Amino acid sequence: MNKIKAQIQEVFTEIAEGLETGHFGAKVSVGVTLLGSELAPDNLFQGAYRFAKQNPGVDVVCIGEELLEELPNLSLAEAHSESEQHKVMEELLDSGRIQACVTQHYTFPIGVATVGRVITPGRGKEMIVATTTGTAAAHRVVAMVQNAIAGIIAAKSLGIDRPTLGILNVDGARKVEQSLQKLKDNGFDFDWVTSERADGGAVMRGNDVLLGTPDVLVTDTLTGNILMKMFSSATTGGTYESSGYGYGPGIGEGYDRNVLILSRVSGIPVVANALAYASELVRHQLNDVAKEQYEAANKAGLKKLVAELIEADAPAEKEAPVVEPPKEVTTAQISGIDIMELEDAVQVLWRAGIYAQSGMGCTGPIVLINEERIDAAMKALLEGGYPTNLHVDC
Repeated sequence: MNKIKAQIQEVFTEIAEGLETGHFGAKVSVGVTLLGSELAPDNLFQGAYRFAKQNPGVDVVCIGEELLEELPNLSLAEAHSESEQHKVMEELLDSGRIQACVTQHYTFPIGVATVGRVITPGRGKEMIVATTTGTAAAHRVVAMVQNAIAGIIAAKSLGIDRPTLGILNVDGARKVEQSLQKLKDNGFDFDWVTSERADGGAVMRGNDVLLGTPDVLVTDTLTGNILMKMFSSATTGGTYESSGYGYGPGIGEGYDRNVLILSRVSGIPVVANALAYASELVRHQLNDVAKEQYEAANKAGLKKLVAELIEADAPAEKEAPVVEPPKEVTTAQISGIDIMELEDAVQVLWRAGIYAQSGMGCTGPIVLINEERIDAAMKALLEGGYPTNLHVDC
């Protein structure tokens, strides 16, 4: 009787998956490597077992030395070292035996970075963190623009048709915002989110991170990695990741191996959730979504934008020193300039004969000027190539 019930459950699961994906009869198959955890020796297997038991319609291939318990949808591909398990994993992915795999310490090529998925504590909301490991590009702003595209791809591959995008308030955030807005204006379709802080905007502060304000939080990879650690193991002291879905799939233009990353201290719940993440990406056809989104971004001028960002940071001939104008009382502040361009903005104003100082306000970098100079300062900054959406407070 139990066997009949299991078979009936599997049939209904396959029907549900077919209705969701449009691919009836195409069973999802995911893998997980079992060697390399710093936790209990059976930690990775127990996570795989938990997922397989709860999802009888998904085939789970364990890559390692042995299965500790049996399930109809659980199988073994033998490997006896970490390097061997990655070789077996690649063979299984390339042959189509599995459509995605969860692993640890896997090396991605430059241009590929992973997109994590967390549960935020403020409201229990899921949030995509783009990105968390790997390197999308050597240039910081270019990398974060690529991270944003990867985050959108991951969100759409989870069934979020119109994911909202926010940028963490880190170095380069304003330049990233300007760059993404150019892509948006040229037809790359996405929605900005608005900060829950009173002054709004698409640049996310700490409150927004805890609340999960955006569907996709864009950041540099090192900061994203730290955020993943904080979200996943805040209640355990950092020695055991107990929450979230892991560091996610490696995404990059032209990259088609669906490999998801865990850390060496990802616990059983995170292993099971990472396999759930993997199977959702398979159902919603991550590779097809990625191809579609990169084509759209390139059509909107992504490659030209990247070239311009890199060229703008190329070494230039030194200009003659700018003489500081006579000091004035600075009673107004201009915000919306990226911290990496802050001192350059001050120099632009000095060249125009306007006294200015750089500073740091409660929402980020600011340029301080005399309030009687606002119009002249804004004109000088706009002529200097700074964005039109700068904000002035007196």
